[in-house]
Amino acid sequence: MSREESGLRRFNTAPADIVHDTLLTCCGSERWARRVAAHRPYPDLAALLAAADEAGYDLSPADVTQALAAESAAGECAHLPGADVPAAARTALRAAFAAYEASFGHTFVISLAGRAPDEYLDQVLAAIRTRLGNDPEDERAVAADELRRLARSRLAALVTGAPVAGAPGTRPAGAPEMPRPRGSAPSPIARTWQFDRGLDHTGDPRANGPTSRR
Repeated sequence: MSREESGLRRFNTAPADIVHDTLLTCCGSERWARRVAAHRPYPDLAALLAAADEAGYDLSPADVTQALAAESAAGECAHLPGADVPAAARTALRAAFAAYEASFGHTFVISLAGRAPDEYLDQVLAAIRTRLGNDPEDERAVAADELRRLARSRLAALVTGAPVAGAPGTRPAGAPEMPRPRGSAPSPIARTWQFDRGLDHTGDPRANGPTSRR
């Protein structure tokens, strides 16, 4: 049985509360998590990701607010990018995050799936500069789509065991490390998948893309 098949089987058969908690590590919207969990069992990963996307597209304003708040908690101690980046670049990044949050009242979110670690800094700074020009309504829509993309990539990583950019235990040199929300621990199903993948038990799929606060 492949890792994908094994991961999907666990997702389909795990207790509902464990699946719900695990889904919240992919997207912090309770309604999104309930909706994705409710349609189990999924015949394949494509069907699961399609359901996750559909639920992501249907996030209400309240759902987006809840999911962004969860990202804020997850990213509170985050630093992006790696330790080899000059202090001046880190200062610029913190200032950019602060400017964004002051403008829109919530944390900056972006999916870096498919990007190399050495592209993170430029990608994030460029995205913040561009998105600071959005009006609040337009930026809310952009943030909602980034939440959907983050949820999709995190969920795929959980099921397949694929390396996640910045995930503890698989973090490439220079990639960001993202902690879990304060006081949380990996869910049992996440721990099982991570051990199957040969990862440290502290891994968290939230690492697939930065969310940051000062």
